[in-house]
Amino acid sequence: MLEKAKRYLVFLVGLFISSLGVSPITKADLGTSPISAIPYVLSLHFPLTLGQFTIAFSLFLIILQLLMLRRRFKPEHLLQIPISVAFGAFIDLTMVLLNFIAPQSYPAKVVYLLIGCVVLAFGVFLEVLGDVAMLPGESFVRAVVSIWETDFGTTKICFDVSMTVIAVAASFVLAGLLTGVREGTLIAALLVGFMARIFAKRLAFLEPMLFGAD
Repeated sequence: MLEKAKRYLVFLVGLFISSLGVSPITKADLGTSPISAIPYVLSLHFPLTLGQFTIAFSLFLIILQLLMLRRRFKPEHLLQIPISVAFGAFIDLTMVLLNFIAPQSYPAKVVYLLIGCVVLAFGVFLEVLGDVAMLPGESFVRAVVSIWETDFGTTKICFDVSMTVIAVAASFVLAGLLTGVREGTLIAALLVGFMARIFAKRLAFLEPMLFGAD
């Protein structure tokens, strides 16, 4: 019971740190991460915040999982709902807390983008370390893998590319030009996963330290 509580705590901290990474990436104004691309583009054109659209988009992905998995959709999958709400709330909170970030020069924007990618990667590492749940994006990919028996890594790449393409299309439909998706989206897509794997390798000692060895 104590180990489970610690795992949920680590996951929750990871969720907050992930939002703390999404915010500077977004404020760098070079495009946000692929999973946040659609909510971010919508937030630029409708009176809802990035966090609120993140919650709505997450709930949409959960509904898609329910339709895809049907009887294989388990009650524990519903845990994604409060996780999504928490993540969206954390994003809005950190966007306010980091309101002072408003880089003007391109080099400064790149610096904040890279800082955000590293912070987001560390948050993702903690979420994986907690190993109690998945965000709807990853859980949707897992559902696709379980149904069509595809490779998780390849499916995740296809999912990220699809989110980016849909965000680009939405931007042109809503504004007639490209907004919210830029080179930073590609950089985040390539860098976050790479950095998360580095954290997992370098900080492998944390799991037995926090939860004990099996």
